[in-house]
Amino acid sequence: MSTSSNALRDVTSVDDFLNVAATETVPLFEPLSFEFLLEYDVFAPASRGRTRVHQPPDLFRGFLHCYHEDVYGTRPVTRELQHGLVWYYCRLDKPPSRDTVDRFLTDPEHVIDDVFDRLVKQAADGGLFDSTYSVGSAHVEAIQHNNAASWNYDPTAEEYYYGFGCTIVSTGVKIPIAAEFTQTKQADQETAMRVTRDALAVDTPIWMLGDSAYDILEWHDYLLAAGIVPIAPYNPRNTDDPKDTKYRVEDRIKEHSEDVQLKQSVLEETYNNRTGVERTNDAVNDCGLGRERSRGRVHARTEVFLALCLRIVVAITNYERGNKPGCEKL
Repeated sequence: MSTSSNALRDVTSVDDFLNVAATETVPLFEPLSFEFLLEYDVFAPASRGRTRVHQPPDLFRGFLHCYHEDVYGTRPVTRELQHGLVWYYCRLDKPPSRDTVDRFLTDPEHVIDDVFDRLVKQAADGGLFDSTYSVGSAHVEAIQHNNAASWNYDPTAEEYYYGFGCTIVSTGVKIPIAAEFTQTKQADQETAMRVTRDALAVDTPIWMLGDSAYDILEWHDYLLAAGIVPIAPYNPRNTDDPKDTKYRVEDRIKEHSEDVQLKQSVLEETYNNRTGVERTNDAVNDCGLGRERSRGRVHARTEVFLALCLRIVVAITNYERGNKPGCEKL
């Protein structure tokens, strides 16, 4: 850790120090420990070469600060972390170089999912989940110079965009609990099943809500077998002989169980809660989702998961401070 004299070299008065120390991102680092990042082999010191100057937990704090302050991209992040005491209260020993910032977006490629999962578990342990899960997709815009991205159509916004997609399962107070980075906004069946399994690995809800894109027999049967009620609008375009039903689950229950009955009014009332995933997407957008400024798929994916992680950290921090965990900022 730097000495006080080094840390305060850019501060000209006590007022300046207090203003910086009172910055709203400081509480982000209080309720959670990010030291578990040191457990990953990808961050282990190299047997040869330069010693790692900046520790992964400190760089992670630096990115959380920047994303909370709407600072994205390797150059802007590097500039932000050059400011007096910003790097200090992120617990960095000194301002990182752009190469260091760039490398930190590359190193976690294979572990960022696990980092996200650990934070999700802490949210679950804190009681921030409820009995309803919702799944939906968000578009992730990218810079034109990112050759790994492509043009996609967003049916919700009814417009084309250049970038990627992200499928998110959410619950409770805008908490993302499972996610999958995709090439396009619309998830395929394999992605839908994978993100559903990931969500159920955390906890078991009563309801699982999806739009008509989740009118998938495998998805419904998998959830029903797990004791969960899936609700997705029936899509008559999936068959040449459409059924007279509004939700696919009505047909699945009728086909497989004579004892279970669900009123359509109950299904409709419950399905109205699916707007929760849209609110979660908006909250994660506030944390940087869809503002990728990096080149390549690896950096874009890491930035998406950093935004997801920040959303969970903000919710946990607000909860621990006695504030509403659904608030999108501290």
